[in-house]
Amino acid sequence: MNPAENLPEGFQAGYLTLLEGGELEQRVRIARQHLKSCDLCARYCRVDRPRTTQGAVCRTGERAVVYSYGPHYGEEDVLRGWNGSGTIFFSWCSLRCEFCQNWEISQKGEGREVGSDELAAMMLDLQARGCHNINLVTPSHVVAQILEATLIAARRGLTLPLVYNTAGYDSPEALALLDGIIDIYMPDMKYGDSVIAHRYSHVRNYWEVNRAAIKEMYRQVGNLRLAENGLAYRGLLVRHLILPASLAGTEKVLKFIAREISTETYVNLMGQYYPGYRASDLPELSRRIAATEYREVLDLARRLGLTRQDRPSPVNRLL
Repeated sequence: MNPAENLPEGFQAGYLTLLEGGELEQRVRIARQHLKSCDLCARYCRVDRPRTTQGAVCRTGERAVVYSYGPHYGEEDVLRGWNGSGTIFFSWCSLRCEFCQNWEISQKGEGREVGSDELAAMMLDLQARGCHNINLVTPSHVVAQILEATLIAARRGLTLPLVYNTAGYDSPEALALLDGIIDIYMPDMKYGDSVIAHRYSHVRNYWEVNRAAIKEMYRQVGNLRLAENGLAYRGLLVRHLILPASLAGTEKVLKFIAREISTETYVNLMGQYYPGYRASDLPELSRRIAATEYREVLDLARRLGLTRQDRPSPVNRLL
């Protein structure tokens, strides 16, 4: 099976266009320099990561740490299709979410270090297995490593769209490096308030950073575009996890998307929250959301004109 047959006629992944002119190789060189005083997420740790991980919130040095990779069938319909989204799960994270549902990966760093050649081989293997895209999960702290692996894989025949599956705390410096390379941006909009973000994810200025990042992502790729078979191949897809008692600032988030991005934005309003990691120790986060809370969010989105929505979360299919 040739996965490229599932893409629109004439489609070419952005990184291939940059490869042809030598720009992709240049971006790799620039990204390596950024690692020496790291500004590739909005933490701005300024750590010389090729030499040390001490002081780096992401605890990741020159080599990426990968937890697992393979076809994933639990992603959005427009990504998973029938052969799965080709996910690569990177370990560690620049956020410290109290309710993280993958905390063994993000906070304990379970996984193993891989070099750029091996990361490129993973991408090519996912393509050979028929996946519809390469889905880079928690990529913000490994932008440089991803770019180098993409260069290697592109030279060896990679053609699939790249999905940048991020917590949304991305620096302008990183997004400038990714411009024209990423085909599908899939950021979280976790919070509509930076005070709440600091309380539950231990990160500063999340709302300000996140809004700027979403605007830049939209500038680069526009609204999500789908092929006739329903698969996404370019554009912006925003995820928002609904928290109990409106703690995520959902109304503010949705108003921002509708009024400052586009009412054509494809959104996934996720209702599957459960009190993972340390959330059970926090009374306000120690329960799942109620069916009425989920229904109210769906109604609000529709009133704001956000009608391009992914399927309801399985836990809420009864609504």
